[in-house]
Amino acid sequence: MQNPIITERIQESISIKEDLLVNETLLRTVDSLASAIIKAISQGNKLVLCGNGGSASDALHFAGEILGRFQKERSAWPAVVLNADVASLTSIANDYGYDDVFARQAEGHVRQGDVFIGISTSGNSENVLRAMKIAKEKGAVTAGLLGKDGGKIAEIADFPLIVPCNVTARVQECHILLIHILCEIVEAELT
Repeated sequence: MQNPIITERIQESISIKEDLLVNETLLRTVDSLASAIIKAISQGNKLVLCGNGGSASDALHFAGEILGRFQKERSAWPAVVLNADVASLTSIANDYGYDDVFARQAEGHVRQGDVFIGISTSGNSENVLRAMKIAKEKGAVTAGLLGKDGGKIAEIADFPLIVPCNVTARVQECHILLIHILCEIVEAELT
């Protein structure tokens, strides 16, 4: 007999994605963020991303699609992942505290015209929030891939992409879908 968890989780994932499909606010925000990324790359700016845990992996995944390629052969586009630099991450955590691990790096990496994307399934990751505040101060466009109600990050992000779900795994599945959609739109426009 098959474990019922298999079909239950697939159905949950489908249901949440069906909700996204009719979420006009989210759909417009994805489209607007794609346009902001296209503009930034076209003007020689970069993406700066960060997240914790699974969201850190999503930030790396997003940057890999931008730097390498998604579906089309093209030149590389610039992307920096703040959670990828282990030496900086650990030295900043040691010297300043974990809440500042991304803010300190954002201070050094983010420039006016860049796009800063913070990923947080709760929408309340303090280190992502602090980095987004620095990015805004530096004149970057800011976006959040968020879950639940979007939390504190949704309140300050220029483009809050909120997956309204309380189950972290389902939110992360939707974040990957949104990342792939953004990459496909950007590639279609710029290649």
